[in-house]
Amino acid sequence: MSTNLVTIFGGSGFLGRHTVRALARAGWRIRVATRNPGRGFFLRPLGTVGQIDFVKCDVADADSVATAVKGSNAVINLTGILFQKGQTFEDVQAEGAANIARAAADAGATVLVHVSAIGADAQSESEYATTKAQGEQAVRESFPQAVILRPSIIFGPEDGFFNKFAAMARYLPVLPLVGGGHTRFQPVFVGDVAAAIVKALSSEEARGRTFELGGPSIYSFKELLQLILRETGRKRILAPLPFGIATVQAAFLQILPNPILTMDQVKLLKKDNVVAPTAAGLADLGITPTSVEAVIPSYLWRFRAKGEYAADVQNITGLSQP
Repeated sequence: MSTNLVTIFGGSGFLGRHTVRALARAGWRIRVATRNPGRGFFLRPLGTVGQIDFVKCDVADADSVATAVKGSNAVINLTGILFQKGQTFEDVQAEGAANIARAAADAGATVLVHVSAIGADAQSESEYATTKAQGEQAVRESFPQAVILRPSIIFGPEDGFFNKFAAMARYLPVLPLVGGGHTRFQPVFVGDVAAAIVKALSSEEARGRTFELGGPSIYSFKELLQLILRETGRKRILAPLPFGIATVQAAFLQILPNPILTMDQVKLLKKDNVVAPTAAGLADLGITPTSVEAVIPSYLWRFRAKGEYAADVQNITGLSQP
């Protein structure tokens, strides 16, 4: 095990757990900074004894961030939220990113990897997108040599996209195509993003650069829902939902504890989420992107009517799934 210490913010989340696993395999000593350390203890078996430790930290609190990065050779920021409940976009994605970058510079860290999003845009109507852009700017000001990674939607076993719509298809006869379902995405595998983070830590050529991370294929929102329905063996109506009506519905849905749609997300869907033609990407980090079709069968099977045995039942009975 290396003597190099990396502090990772957001390490107990979806991308975080895969990143911690990749860091542990690469031999890093890992400090996971989180608001609730007890909820991250499930990460410990991913490394050897004593390799993964935890520290309580709120990224909006500059003092606790400074304490968390003390003595670190490298810092990784994975923090981000999809909707505002208790925490705000400003607190986490703008101020939090600024606090982490300043603390990393003050602590003398060799490298900072900041994970943003392809949708980061200071001119966007979306507060999510504008605060992501503000976070990137703050990172560049405090730590010019930081590596910024901008993934498209990330998929994998615990993702919030394919799992959410597959779950909705279980009980809803109709799935909404916000804006007609024309928004384009370039889904990227969580394992590839984690590998890119680890590679960025050791690559001198990556310092000070921004990479946009996407998978090998581009899909419309409608095509992704059709893919989910095919994989789960369900037949559902895909109904176009104009942005205006979606905004009205989202105004009520965003009140829910875990909203399926918010007004800010409707704004995000007005713009494609794909890698720019001239942007550096996974290939520049030596990573071959993994396709959606190669991975989602491994976890969407649980949404089929007969689970993992759906194909066997169909072969025996000759009946199609509902």
